[in-house]
Amino acid sequence: MKDRVYISDISKHADQEVKIQGWLYNKRSSGKLWFLQVRDGSGIIQAVVFKGDVSEEIFQRCEKLTQESSIVVTGKVSEDKRAPSGFELQMKDIQIMHLAEEYPISPKEHGSTFLMDHRHLWLRSSKQNAILKIRHEVVRACREFFDSQGFVLIDAPIFTPNACEGTTTLFETDYFGSKAYLTQSGQLYMEAGAMAFGKVYCFGPTFRAEKSKTRRHLTEFWMIEPEVAFLDLDGDMDLAEDFIIYIVQRVLENRRAELELIERDIAPLQKVTKPFPRISYDEAVAILKKKNIEFEYGSDFGAPDETVISGEFDKPLLVHRYPARIKAFYMKSDPEQPDKALCVDMLAPEGYGEIIGGGQREDDLETLEKKIKEHDLPKEAFEWFLDLRRYGSVPHSGFGLGIERAVTWICGLNHLRETIPFPRLMNRLNP
Repeated sequence: MKDRVYISDISKHADQEVKIQGWLYNKRSSGKLWFLQVRDGSGIIQAVVFKGDVSEEIFQRCEKLTQESSIVVTGKVSEDKRAPSGFELQMKDIQIMHLAEEYPISPKEHGSTFLMDHRHLWLRSSKQNAILKIRHEVVRACREFFDSQGFVLIDAPIFTPNACEGTTTLFETDYFGSKAYLTQSGQLYMEAGAMAFGKVYCFGPTFRAEKSKTRRHLTEFWMIEPEVAFLDLDGDMDLAEDFIIYIVQRVLENRRAELELIERDIAPLQKVTKPFPRISYDEAVAILKKKNIEFEYGSDFGAPDETVISGEFDKPLLVHRYPARIKAFYMKSDPEQPDKALCVDMLAPEGYGEIIGGGQREDDLETLEKKIKEHDLPKEAFEWFLDLRRYGSVPHSGFGLGIERAVTWICGLNHLRETIPFPRLMNRLNP
């Protein structure tokens, strides 16, 4: 008999006797038969127990089993085309490691608050399991993409002395008597990295104290942020386009079963191919006007605006050259349109909105000093950042991809709280 076998590898052990260590996901009986749904984290398999094939003691163990009891099941693997995995287990023995108490999450409908309160248990459900495996695939694809193109991973600090995306959404903390903030982005540090290594990226948690309760916002989320020296806005858009195509292709190739389990229509994902449409901010505003959407020119797009704009296209959309005054201080202005920034947002189709934000950075020292003053930011906190313009400044660009927003779109979910193991929202700090 094989030692422990994972359910995901069960096809390699047809007609063999195996041991599976896991938990009882569900069970049903038809008199002399027990059908046990056993999960081990890698998958679910049905173990069939016939009363005449096992001792009375073993059959009675099946009867007293409760949902999520931890068990060790021994049996022969047999092919069954009706089963999701194509196999089932003809059980010969079962050991109960721990008999679980009455499980709080039952097959009945539960509200989102209840499920989030029990997030530590909800993760065990097949749908949540599939979503987080897709997230894992997205993260792996992100790293593979940049690693294969010669990028160097540079870890950005979590504690920072300065703001990156504006001071109104900072989480402030005491740092041995001084003020420090939880990072909003690793971008400023990636600019330093790009000047040292040419092309770099960071991947880690970021924090925004946004008092927002929309389905698109978390107070703690994960971003992957590349930065490249000698790259302009057009090159930045090319990089973002290739990046998203790579991620979607990897998910379609490696997580098709999980997409099917969560009932994601993959047709829209199959359309994520070159080239992505590219329109200017002004062209995007024209779409809103054509649709009779009230919008004040010069404002940033809200979620409803992004939905309308992206609804005109069947693949991710790149919107560039927003008004400079609504973008961060480090964005470079377009020399041909000084009131516009050389920036870009990528909007996902199907109403999912922005998943990438980035652009070309201001590389002129005097201009950047002026912008820091205009934004009323403390110059002393940015002296190190200004040094990058004093010692070998070059054009450079980058962007940030919000992992949770990307996974929400790829999975076709209604709310991004399901795309992170333990979401942090304005009204949620537990579990």
